[in-house]
Amino acid sequence: MPQYTLLLKNGHTIDPANSIDAPMDVAIADGKIAAVAPDIASSEAAQTIDASGLIIAPGLIDIHVHVYHTREPETLSVIADHHSFRSGVTTVVDTGTAGAKHFLHFKRTVIDRARTRIFAFINIVKSGMIGPFEQDIAEMDAELAASIVLAYPEDCVGIKTAHYWVGEPFDDAHPPWAAVDRALAASAICGKPLMVDFWHRKGRTYQELLTKMQPGDIHTHVYAQQFPILNADNQPADFLFEARERGIVFDLGHGAGSFWFRQAIPALQGGFGPDSISTDLHVGNVNGVVHDMLHTMSKLLCMGMPLSEVIYRSTVTPAREIGHAELGTLSIGAEADVALLRLDEGSFGYVDCGGARMAGGQRLGCEMTIRAGEVVYDLNGRAAPDWTVAPEAYWKIRLPTGSYEP
Repeated sequence: MPQYTLLLKNGHTIDPANSIDAPMDVAIADGKIAAVAPDIASSEAAQTIDASGLIIAPGLIDIHVHVYHTREPETLSVIADHHSFRSGVTTVVDTGTAGAKHFLHFKRTVIDRARTRIFAFINIVKSGMIGPFEQDIAEMDAELAASIVLAYPEDCVGIKTAHYWVGEPFDDAHPPWAAVDRALAASAICGKPLMVDFWHRKGRTYQELLTKMQPGDIHTHVYAQQFPILNADNQPADFLFEARERGIVFDLGHGAGSFWFRQAIPALQGGFGPDSISTDLHVGNVNGVVHDMLHTMSKLLCMGMPLSEVIYRSTVTPAREIGHAELGTLSIGAEADVALLRLDEGSFGYVDCGGARMAGGQRLGCEMTIRAGEVVYDLNGRAAPDWTVAPEAYWKIRLPTGSYEP
């Protein structure tokens, strides 16, 4: 009897967690990674998939999305399974769409029903986002937010603060640091990181924010136009490197309004790339400037980041940032989340949030995604038998789970 359920053969494996960047076969058994080696015999597997010309990578991790699509009123969320697997993503993190008031509904109607693995940052605002309540400091209850994270550690990975912009000048009803300070307090109570979506303005500067944040906290939207990340010489500011040295994490968080080539390219060329790559995917950008995780990764690739590093910052680093280092790897015994990717060469174009274009010669695409050992996306039917030799079950409808109707 074959010892492996599935064998991915003849591909180029990039597994940064294990310093692998070479032709390697990957074998799966019982939903786990069972072997990674240069030449595993097909006879040892119940099914072999030819990955010639493809990259075999860990399932990608997008730590900034909005997928609470059952929320009423609607909050711009997408349905996770509709967008994750076709982009090689097996794990996403919803960043603050739900606060303490709605988390259980989010868990019951979305997290527990999705095939995509979904984690959550809990919004310091108990009503979550988006609405005028985000400016109401009475909605910002540190102990309540932290209590949700502590009660559901299998789902919650931290605290989120966002959208506390308010008008200038700040006043007694809207202290400039209210949202950040209360979110920091919640983070300290639950012992999980804080992710900050922030607007730099008079009375509340970006440099001050970075000094307030604690090691392991995540600043998302790092290349947004409002941040003074470049100095007079168009080089990354010294305070960015100082913050990173102190343990502050800088996440891409592309979004519909948080990524500019005129910020990102000089910063990257000056040695300040993002710690993690993420999309901030929502209905306002999925058909706009973001598209999906691989399109966002392709921008970094065409900006000059090496492919292995692009994959590293889309697997290993986001996994560590959310406290789940067991993910984003093809280590033996790890859950078999795998992405089979193409690296297409040609003439492509990429657009930033200011509507400007960058030409690029490469683009990543997804051929197949495997989640916990099951093929959940198969663009060209590599896991399917030819119709001329299909088994008897061919006359039954194949279900999304891979099984057949009765």
